[in-house]
This record gives sequence, structure tokens and C-alpha cells, in this order.
Amino acid sequence: MTVKKITHKKEEDALGKPIDSVLFKRLLKYFKPYAWYIVLATSLTIFIAALAAVRPKLTQIAIDDNIVNKNIPGLQKIIILLIATLVVQGFIQYAMTYLTSWIGQKIIFDLRKTIYEHVINLNLKFFDNNPIGRLVTRVTNDVEVLYEVFSSGLVTAFGDVLTIIWILYFMFTLDAKLTLVTLSVLPLLVYATSVFRRAVRNSYRRIRVLIASINTYIQEHLTGISVVQLFGKEKRTVEEFEVINSEHTQENKNSIMYYALFFPVVELIGAAAAGLIIWYGGGQVLRGAVSVGIIISFVQYTEMFFRPIRDLAEKYNILQTAMASSERIFNLLDTTNPVVDPDEPITLDNVKGAIEFKNVWFAYNDEDYVLKNISFKINAGEKVAFVGHTGAGKTTIINLINRFYDVNKGSISLDNVDIRNLRQKELRKNIGVVLQDVFLFSGNIKYNIDLENEEISEERVQNAVDNVGLRKFIDEIPEGIMQKVNERGSTLSVGQRQLISFARALAYDTRILVLDEATSSVDTATELLIQEAIKKLIQNRTSIIIAHRLSTIQSCDKIIVMHKGEIKEMGNHQELLNKKGLYYKLYQLQYKEEFEKSGSKND
Repeated sequence: MTVKKITHKKEEDALGKPIDSVLFKRLLKYFKPYAWYIVLATSLTIFIAALAAVRPKLTQIAIDDNIVNKNIPGLQKIIILLIATLVVQGFIQYAMTYLTSWIGQKIIFDLRKTIYEHVINLNLKFFDNNPIGRLVTRVTNDVEVLYEVFSSGLVTAFGDVLTIIWILYFMFTLDAKLTLVTLSVLPLLVYATSVFRRAVRNSYRRIRVLIASINTYIQEHLTGISVVQLFGKEKRTVEEFEVINSEHTQENKNSIMYYALFFPVVELIGAAAAGLIIWYGGGQVLRGAVSVGIIISFVQYTEMFFRPIRDLAEKYNILQTAMASSERIFNLLDTTNPVVDPDEPITLDNVKGAIEFKNVWFAYNDEDYVLKNISFKINAGEKVAFVGHTGAGKTTIINLINRFYDVNKGSISLDNVDIRNLRQKELRKNIGVVLQDVFLFSGNIKYNIDLENEEISEERVQNAVDNVGLRKFIDEIPEGIMQKVNERGSTLSVGQRQLISFARALAYDTRILVLDEATSSVDTATELLIQEAIKKLIQNRTSIIIAHRLSTIQSCDKIIVMHKGEIKEMGNHQELLNKKGLYYKLYQLQYKEEFEKSGSKND
């Protein structure tokens, strides 16, 4: 069986420069609230770098001034000073590590909160084109990658640079010629680092793309696990996942190989430098030009010199990875909503619920219109139904009323006010919606009814439970209304989830009620319970009902029949039957047996 190759070219092509100064400046803005802590961490880093560079100098003094001259008291003082230096450095290193990690966690907390808050407020159009798994990657993995930069990357990189400067200072102070001999291997190191940096850069960025692909694939197939198992797609799914997973593993192995080659090369160059010191310095010692203590301190400085260079190469790669992640993060944060609140919104103090569409045209993509020149008016308190075949545009009308999308042409008004002049939150708080595909959060039943809205009292929740006929079910379960609900309500039946969703709409007590196929997935007994609740609910309330079962809408004040994005008929049940048009045909299809019996009696 052939498994499709998962490609990620589009996302890879979108990647920008390895180190983008604009992105880097934007990252630095997140340091601003913690500027003084960063100054403190930097000061500690400067002190640590100086202490580290002093130790080989003390070694040289211990050998040349004390051991050679057999000055035991002086040697003891140097030893005590070395130990004290190590202890002080250890304490400062601990303080700096703790402080930089704390700074990193605080910045990551701020950034992750900013991203989540931004994503949660984006319009539905954005989610139409962006897989949830990819967004999860942005909020989790990509943010976590930045932790290294925020916590220790920049501060310790600064420390590494200072360490190199201090080392060079002491080396030139001790012997300038020997320092130049030692640094003669530096071009080799620069070349090796440059090759390593280029090789690792693409590997790291490829890894970030593949992690997003893995998260997207897992999220999609675990969400649809019932379909996977019902149609026996487990093996195929595992094989497809294996393709992405193997790509990710191979790319990680590539990056490991680059490190496995780079570090030994740096060690080899360092060993060559040490060899040069012994070769050149040994001759100088024999001629009496330098002391043994200087040669030993130079060997120590050489080892110390190459260590921060290795660290800087690694920090650079961390920074490159962070650039790839920050590029995606800021692309997400720069995403603007096509639907925005007005600068000077109108406030509706007492919403009555009158809705009017005037010559509305709408397309999800370009000019592929799903609604064409739609005009109708729903008076306050009216009960209006929309019917039509799948794809006729019924649910799109609900999305537009809630202003999840803006119309391409025409206007929609609430109580004679264009909804584009209202705040989105104010508009939606007046609209209660019960969808066909009910979504329940993990928590308990009460939480899924009131969603922790402080304005909804316990009494309103209990009344909603009673009105939708949910009381019997709640009384029969061990923990009642506090019964645990798993993710997406997986342990509840379709009917129970629907009733909870209906109770949620009732508890919010909105002036407008929208029922989008709200009874299509429930059994007859549950439907009867809901119908009884609807009769109580629709009094003095604007109700919009989308239904395939025509039996549920016969008592509506107005029925609007849609076909291919256009309104074909409008009227009450009997008027539409008398027209013998599209509604009449739909009715015939659902009640074929009744029509046949009626026809035989007439004969």
C-alpha cells in the first residue's frame, strides 16, 4: 500500500532570513518589563567572566613566584585565593542561573498569554484556513523554543564574549608573541564554525516545520478517532504518521550529526593550539624568554578560550531556531481580524430583536457567493424558520447574524442599527445559539450551562435545566449537575449533549434564539421535551430556526425557503403548501406516505 508523502513546502518557503533584525528587536521588547533584573543578571555575568579569567593568572603566580622560589606561605595564600574564587563563582553562578531562568519563565508566560489571547479573539475566517494543530504548536512548542533565548541565551552569550575578552587581555599581558601563535589557528575555527552554522540552520528550521505537521496530524486524527476506527483506518493512519515522524527523526539525526562533527573539530583545533604553545613556548622556556608558569597558564587559557567559542556557536544556533519560531509567532500576532469593532460603537440599551437583511451578498472565498441578494425582515418576537437543501446558505445566515463574518455587499441590522456599528461582544450577548454539532468543554454539567458567567445565577441554571427536560437525567446521575463531563462530552449521549446545549442557551436568556438543526440528532422522546421547552421560550423572543424536519416549524410565523444561496419562497406553512413550489416538494418528500393516503381517499 502506498502512503502519501506529506509535504511542507509552502510553510518552508515562507521562512525568512536566519537572523532578522526586525524580529530580534521585537523579541527584545519582551525584556523591557524585566530590564532591572536583566541588568543584575548581566552584572553577575561580567563578574563571573572576570573570576574565571583570573584563575590561570593565579596559577602562573603560584608557579613562578612561589613554587619556583619555594615560598610555601605565599603558595598557601594563592591556593586559598583560588578556592575562594571557585566558591564565590559557584554562588554567583547559582544566582545568575536562577535569575535568568526566572526571567525566561516570566517572559514566556507573558508571550504565551499574548498569543493565546490574540488567537482566541480571531474571527472564524482565520480558523477556516489554519489547522488547530499548527496553532497549538505556536502556543506551545514555538514559545518553548524561545525560552532558551529569554532565559540564558543572550545573557550567557554576553558572558561568553566577556570571557573571551578577559582571556585575551590576560594572554596579551603575559606574552603577546605567544598569544599570536596561539591565535594562529583561529581562521580554521572561524571556517569550521561558519560551515557548521550553515548546515544546522536549515535543519533546525525544517524540524520546526515538521513538529507543526506532527501536531496538526495528531490533533486532526485523534479528534476524528471514531471515524478512524469505524472505517478501519488505524493502519493507514499509523503509516501516514510514520512518514511525518520519520522525517522529523531523520532531521533531528542530521542536526545531531552536525554537532557530533563540530565539537570534535573544535577540540582538535584547541589541541593544535595547545601543541603550538608547547612547541613554541617550550623553546622560549629553554632560552629563558618565558617562565614555565606562563606556559601552563597559556594552556589553561587556551582550553578556556575555545569553550565559550563552542558555546557561542551553539547559542547562535539556538538564536536561529528562535528566529524561525518567532517568525511564525509574530506572523500569527500580526494577523488582523477582517471583522473589527467600530471606533465609535452604538450601544443598544434595550434590544427588542428585530433583524433585517438588505440585499446581502456573501462569499467565504473571493466572489464565490454562497448568499446572493438576500433580503428579509424578522420582526421582534417573531418565530422564523429557514429551510432548504444542504448548502443552500442557511447556516451562513446564522454566522452573519452573529457577525463572525462581514457581508461583501448589503447590510444586516438589529433593531434598525447596522450590526457593523455594534461591538461584537454586545451583539453576541443578545443571541443564544444551539448548534447541531454540540461542543461541550471538560469540566461538569453546570460549567457547560453557565460557562462561569457571574451574571447567571444558580436559580437561572436550575430553571434552564427544568425547562429543557434535563432534570430527570440530572437526578439519576450520582453527582447531579456537578457530574464530570469529559472532553467534547464523550461520555454523554447525543441527546444529552443537545439538552445541555439547549439549557445553556436558556440560561443566558437572550432576546434572540437561534436553533441550527437543534433537534436533528435526538430521539423522538427528547425532541418532544425540547419542543415543549421551545413553546415556553419563544414567547416575546425572536426565534430563528433551521430545520430539516418540517414538522418542527409548521407553527412558525414565517418560513423562508432557500436554494443555492437565494430566497425562493417566503410565507407561513399553509401559504407555502398552497403555492405548490419548492417547499411543497420538500414537504412531499418527508410526508410521502401521508400524501399517498390523502390522494387515495380523495379518489
